[in-house]
Amino acid sequence: MTLLRAAVDRQSTSDARRVAGDRAVAIWLWLVAALVIAMVVVGGATRLTESGLSITEWQPLLGAIPPLTHADWIAAFEKYKQIPQYHIMNHGMSLEEFRAIYWWEWSHRFLGRIIGVAFAVPLIFFWLTGRLKRGSGAKFLGVLALGGVQGVIGWYMVKSGLVERVDVSQYRLALHLTTAFAILGLLVWLALEEWPDVARRAPGSVTPLIRCMGAIIVAFVILQVVLGAFVAGLKAGFIYNTWPTMNGQWFPNDYWTTPAYLTFFESHAASQFNHRIMAYIVVLIVLTELWLVMRSSVDSRTRTTGVLLVLAVFAQVALGIVTLLAHVPLELGVVHQLGGAIVFVLAVVHLHAIRRAAVSA
Repeated sequence: MTLLRAAVDRQSTSDARRVAGDRAVAIWLWLVAALVIAMVVVGGATRLTESGLSITEWQPLLGAIPPLTHADWIAAFEKYKQIPQYHIMNHGMSLEEFRAIYWWEWSHRFLGRIIGVAFAVPLIFFWLTGRLKRGSGAKFLGVLALGGVQGVIGWYMVKSGLVERVDVSQYRLALHLTTAFAILGLLVWLALEEWPDVARRAPGSVTPLIRCMGAIIVAFVILQVVLGAFVAGLKAGFIYNTWPTMNGQWFPNDYWTTPAYLTFFESHAASQFNHRIMAYIVVLIVLTELWLVMRSSVDSRTRTTGVLLVLAVFAQVALGIVTLLAHVPLELGVVHQLGGAIVFVLAVVHLHAIRRAAVSA
């Protein structure tokens, strides 16, 4: 009996350690996801303050050290004076004005480095101590590699504005932002997977339609993020600052551009119109999903995430309208980008919830 009790105690201790290890990994992933959201927000502020081209070099290691002396600042400023943005938009700006935009871009890049360290170092620790679930190591390495690729994409985006343009390419901005959201989604999904007992089927069940709708919501939210990136890249939020019509028009008369196939990517009017319409579509989709969820015997997690998702989408739409009417001030623009990240996270959490529920006939 004593030996049996000792074996049971050892098993209980082992189970407790495993649960604690799973919980620690999940919390770490949520913290990194929070840093990625912060990165998205700072990136939005960098774009709205026209700061993204203030650092004209890419130095993955030495770039972490900002200018420390007056001579260093002068050297950085002189490099900025060589690009078109300075000559066309900021000619004659003072050193203090340059410092202001420099710090935004430096903070954005530095936060990216912090995220890399915050992900890589704990990953090594959890891997060596055996706290990662079987088969999850490759997934984490994939996220780490994608983070490295994101750094390259960021510089690829900045380079587009250093020679012939005064801002970055909207195509590269869309790629950069979409990759950031992909990383965010993977982190959230892995955090949910690592939480103890996540593999248990939920007590309720979902219909195949509800499960399909969950995936559609995530896809359409990502599509809306892409459209938002084109609005940002084209600065299309600074035109047609009325709602619900666009300066009295339901469909802008300057929607189409020449050639027509570039309309969706280079027309300012089309960019804003498409972003508006997609917002309405997302509202309809999440309301339909909530209606389906409320009519089914789903578990509380699925129902709660469905409700929160609808509330977040409505808040984001309202915030987008207010931001547009106010001509996109920095504060509202940044909060709107934060709202987009929150909506996306809730969409991923909702999808995870219905993917873990049993499927009813």
